[in-house]
Amino acid sequence: MHLADLRGRLGTKYLHCLALRNALRYFPPEIQRILAAEFAEELRLYGHIYMYRFYPDIEMRAYPIEEYPCKTKSAAAIMLMIMNNLDPSVAQFPQELVTYGGNGQVFSNWAQFWLVMHYLSEMTEEQTLVMYSGHPLGLFPSHQSAPRLIITNGMVIPNYSTRDEYEKMFALGVTMYGQMTAGSYCYIGPQGIVHGTVLTVLNAGRRYLKVEDLSGKVFVTSGLGGMSGAQAKAAVIAGCVGIIAEVDEAALLKRYKQGWLMEISNNLDHCIARLRDARKNKIALSLGYHGNVVDLWERLVYELDTTGELLVDLGSDQTSCHNPFSGGYYPVQLSFEEAKQLLSTSPGKFRTLVQESLRRQVAAINRLADKGMFFWDYGNAFLLEAQRAGADVEKRGANKTEFRYPSYVQHIMGDIFSLGFGPFRWVCTSGDPQDLATTDSIAMSVLEDSIRRGVSASVRQQYHDNIRWIREAGRHSLVVGSQARILYSDQRGRVSIAVAINRAISEGKIKGPVVLSRDHHDVSGTDSPYRETSNVYDGSAFCADMAVQNFVGDAFRGATWVALHNGGGVGWGEVINGGFGLVLDGSAKAEERAKMMLSWDVSNGVARRCWSGNDYAYETICQAMKENVTLKVTLPHKVADESILEQALQH
Repeated sequence: MHLADLRGRLGTKYLHCLALRNALRYFPPEIQRILAAEFAEELRLYGHIYMYRFYPDIEMRAYPIEEYPCKTKSAAAIMLMIMNNLDPSVAQFPQELVTYGGNGQVFSNWAQFWLVMHYLSEMTEEQTLVMYSGHPLGLFPSHQSAPRLIITNGMVIPNYSTRDEYEKMFALGVTMYGQMTAGSYCYIGPQGIVHGTVLTVLNAGRRYLKVEDLSGKVFVTSGLGGMSGAQAKAAVIAGCVGIIAEVDEAALLKRYKQGWLMEISNNLDHCIARLRDARKNKIALSLGYHGNVVDLWERLVYELDTTGELLVDLGSDQTSCHNPFSGGYYPVQLSFEEAKQLLSTSPGKFRTLVQESLRRQVAAINRLADKGMFFWDYGNAFLLEAQRAGADVEKRGANKTEFRYPSYVQHIMGDIFSLGFGPFRWVCTSGDPQDLATTDSIAMSVLEDSIRRGVSASVRQQYHDNIRWIREAGRHSLVVGSQARILYSDQRGRVSIAVAINRAISEGKIKGPVVLSRDHHDVSGTDSPYRETSNVYDGSAFCADMAVQNFVGDAFRGATWVALHNGGGVGWGEVINGGFGLVLDGSAKAEERAKMMLSWDVSNGVARRCWSGNDYAYETICQAMKENVTLKVTLPHKVADESILEQALQH
């Protein structure tokens, strides 16, 4: 992050001194004079004190759990997950402790990393480590059934949860942006978003194009960074033609070298020619365009105007629009290097060009959509920032969470959430690929058995999609970093998979503990009116009770660690979200914890969506109550006669 307008953010000499004082309090007085000058220079250059001097001189990666010097397996598992989040092959900007999303950090500085690793090495099963926005407050007495780690990130008094206040507090080193799974230590590389994107594209084809087979269909989007880099691989797995624009050549080449991107080009003529060929011959293709996505969208409009041919079927965007004025989105008017220079020297002018670029991008998308292309917002605040920039994204007569185009939750994934499906994941801490293969086989067997025992048609389709996903995942070399897998599953599937994996550990079929987790972007984990809860229409989309209750409920039902964040995906102040980690060690206690915690972790969100009026959620929670007599959920009654509302208002 290059913030030449630091003076505007911190304002006074007093605040500059406060930022330095906050950093130096991690160190004894005898070395503070040496460090003060270094830290002041970092503050001047980058707007934040990262403490680069303390960047670890070790190979940062997820080592087998037995290699961590800890007193408990839980602490060792947390160490493994932290180091995976900072692995250079996984993390977007590892030296700045950023895992993904441009500014999603694991910690705020490197002193915090070392302190946390020290505490974890000393932790017993009767202590809990408490984290305040990257800062380890300390180890506190606890008990064996309590979480070993409690994380909060960005918990700011609501009236002060603005972007400007965040920049100031981040510069002072008193808060940080944990994104979702960056600050909760649960990121598993871009595999997670590959899976979500595969399901989104498949279900978009079903909803918008009325097809099961996406051969010859064209999907245009942007971004090949930390999360968005998954789009290329997802397009190929889904069987379509994916054209993805990226301004940063380093990100483009990284995905190409990983094999996630089949072809790259900086020539729009070549891109259009390859698009036409792949479309005609129904070849699955991922093509990275090294350039600005606005140029790509405008070229597609030009092709429409000159040939009458609509070359794109599906469209979206995965630039980091939650952070558009600090490098999350680059304006089309400048080259990448020119834009970075302008951001450093004139942030105000950069902001103006970004907003102009957003207006141009939306204008091109609107032209293509008018001719039959289907576009959705991918929950990255693209439409929100476009609206703020004055682009034509308004939906007449709609509420404030709705735009001209739907979010992918509103039209594509929302009903899947209401069925209880979401991004369940696990990490094999042995580091052995064979353990991952064993868990893959277990998960497929569980889902296939559930289908045989009988499920609804909508649930059956999701199970089939995820069985297909696991088979494809093995063929497409999706593991980057830890030996991890993700799939979308409902409550029954998650609990059954967890129990089966735990028993396989007990029987020696899996060589080490397995960490269960999920993306915060899930059924219950996130209150986000422009994404996860954008299909909640009872007026409660801006309420955060669900995410907070989930965090608390997971903590006392058996999670090994829990996290609660402000910000994530759509930006600071726009969302409250939480996550968990749960270590399976093969014990009977681990099985009981998994059953209890995972059931709550899903049913909380389904019950909330049921109360808001979602029919899928109503059916799902009613079925859950039949299967578990201790579950009692307040069910809503529908207004049978809408005319009584008007009559009541007349009085």
